Amino acid sequence: MAEVEVNGGVVVHEFLGPEDAEVVVLTPGGRFSKDFPGVRPLAQALADGGKRVLLWDRPNCGASDVQVFGRSESHMRAETLGLMLEALGIDKVVALGGSGGARDSIVFTLMWPDLVSRLGVWSIVGGTYSSMSLASVYVLNELRTVRAKGIEGILELSGLAGGWDDLIAANPRNRDRLLAIGSAEFERVMSRWLDAYVPKPNEPIPGVADHEFEAITVPTLIIRGGRNDFDHPARTSFEVHTLIKGSRLIEPPWPEDAWEHASAERDAGRGSIFDPWLQAAPVLLDFMAGREAGTPTTVSWQGPAR
Repeated sequence: MAEVEVNGGVVVHEFLGPEDAEVVVLTPGGRFSKDFPGVRPLAQALADGGKRVLLWDRPNCGASDVQVFGRSESHMRAETLGLMLEALGIDKVVALGGSGGARDSIVFTLMWPDLVSRLGVWSIVGGTYSSMSLASVYVLNELRTVRAKGIEGILELSGLAGGWDDLIAANPRNRDRLLAIGSAEFERVMSRWLDAYVPKPNEPIPGVADHEFEAITVPTLIIRGGRNDFDHPARTSFEVHTLIKGSRLIEPPWPEDAWEHASAERDAGRGSIFDPWLQAAPVLLDFMAGREAGTPTTVSWQGPAR
């Protein structure tokens, strides 16, 4: 592992794979670290396929320093990634991400287009239910807590997708960093971040408007969401596909109920929600090699487009 300072905060990261290979940034979802179960097996498979894989603890994830700024949390992370790559002397990457990492990767491609050669995303969040669910997971408890207990209450706040208490346990500096941010600024930024999760007819994914997708011109691979995946609806993957000119939408390399099954296994203490991601390694490697990846989705696909 290594550290680099970006915007006054340390970002923890590491590389897997050949030093002289094409760099691939793999970004998971939630406020989960690069070491969250299910992430590293995919990274290792891509490294075994000849790629130089960059794993990173995004701000507010894992052992990196807490950061609270920007238009949304994804925009903050995208800015951080771009500056980190510049500091590391990396001028081109393939951006890959699932769930919240898909959104982070899309925003990164929009903010740093010259750094991205290809974009691959899956399990994209969008639509009323999943967006409002994320508001509850990432922001609403924070706002309730800081208003009732101040920033001191945030220090002890747990979360389903990674809590602030976990961030302090992984990196004790984060206690002082949160206290330095203070109640007023923390509440101000959380109120702004909340707006990204308010469903809007012109935003297929939280915080990104339809017209912004026109700026994505790199080869893009989108893995369709599962038929009954309410957290990453199939409909959203179709919408993003229609908005990114020339993008390729493919059938998922995992079963239709992979997210639901993985969630049940996690709840039973037998696995991780990201365990199915390893199955995407072959299609992602094909995509990065310029080969036709996976089975394309057709408009005749039948099923609830939630």
